[in-house]
Amino acid sequence: MDVIAGGNPTSVLLIEDESQVGHARRAAHVLAGLHGLDDEAAGRLALVVTELGTNILKHATRGELHLRTVPGRACTGIEVIAVDRGQGFALADGMRDGFSTAGTKGQGLGAVMRASQVFDAYADARGAVILARIYPRRMDNQDLRFGVSQHALHDDPACGDTWRIAVRDDGLSALVVDGLGHGPDAARAADAGAGAFTVNPFARPDELIGDMHQAMAGSRGGAVGVASYDRQRNLLQFAGIGNIAASLVSPTASRGMASHPGIVGGQYRKAVSFDYPDAGGQLLVMHSDGLQSRWRLGDYPGLWQRHPAVIATLLHRDFNRGKDDITVLVIALEARHG
Repeated sequence: MDVIAGGNPTSVLLIEDESQVGHARRAAHVLAGLHGLDDEAAGRLALVVTELGTNILKHATRGELHLRTVPGRACTGIEVIAVDRGQGFALADGMRDGFSTAGTKGQGLGAVMRASQVFDAYADARGAVILARIYPRRMDNQDLRFGVSQHALHDDPACGDTWRIAVRDDGLSALVVDGLGHGPDAARAADAGAGAFTVNPFARPDELIGDMHQAMAGSRGGAVGVASYDRQRNLLQFAGIGNIAASLVSPTASRGMASHPGIVGGQYRKAVSFDYPDAGGQLLVMHSDGLQSRWRLGDYPGLWQRHPAVIATLLHRDFNRGKDDITVLVIALEARHG
């Protein structure tokens, strides 16, 4: 079954007192209702939000909860990510019931893990990022190993960045668009490009950029990056116009991917698809220029092994320029077997 996903900016809820934990729980309940989660799943979601919010207050004093919907193979779920800059903790200890650095019963993370179909975390001296994804238990679902962190400048209702991901059994295709500037006009440009991508997402990346160029004509235009992974051939193809950054990251190295100058919907010379063989088993990282380019996953021991949603959120936490809309998309490319 093919899955095509995109979404609105990540909802960020500040947690610095108990009342905000309750507000986050109510916001999650509304999101669950809008996307058809049953009562059982909504109850688990409420527990997860409460435990993660309370954990932030106890161990880091202040932090954030990030909420968004996530597609699975069979149904939509809700993702909750706790983000803080506290003292960190040893993850193996934090997962053990009864462990606490704050004198509490220490059951929060264990309860979150049991209530979630997907749980992962990363913690060091710079703080912690804790992920939980909740899907209806009645559905035979498969989590998609990707993560995205998308935020509008100053929490503007209109975000000039957008993204899409299309997944099928033999591979995937991914898009990041950064409409010029920010605000409603940038959002319209980005959405026009994303709409063209969605029509035929598994075309060659350079062909898709041509389709997007036509769809974005008359708008502000923008920067575009398109990646397509063929699992059978173990081959990634990438084409980019403008300043969408893309990298293939392994535990020991990072390969940047080539883009050409220009504006899609405006003027550029030519889009070219470049081949990157042996991509399976690596991470594809794509981001707009709202993220600084000086990040290195190697500076975070063990982070490469974490869920892509944890990685995307940590990169946003530590390398957000704070001067533009920002999108960080991280995808685990499944290696071919046999």
